[in-house]
Amino acid sequence: MKTKVKELRTAANMTQQQLADSVHVSSRTIISIEKEKYSPSLMLAYRMAEVFGVTVEELCCLKENKRQEDLEYENLP
Repeated sequence: MKTKVKELRTAANMTQQQLADSVHVSSRTIISIEKEKYSPSLMLAYRMAEVFGVTVEELCCLKENKRQEDLEYENLP
């Protein structure tokens, strides 16, 4: 799932470790989210959104991800 985690984190001049510490996860989790290898839980997304002062919808690009998912469903046989 696409997110704005890396964009928001770098704009806030935070390291991956600093963000990880502030939301109680490992830096590996942050790395995986930024590489779109892992989708954060709702609670983790909420915690990160609070850190950056944005909504979960904005952090997780929900409209964009929904559009992409809808296109994938339309192309199923």
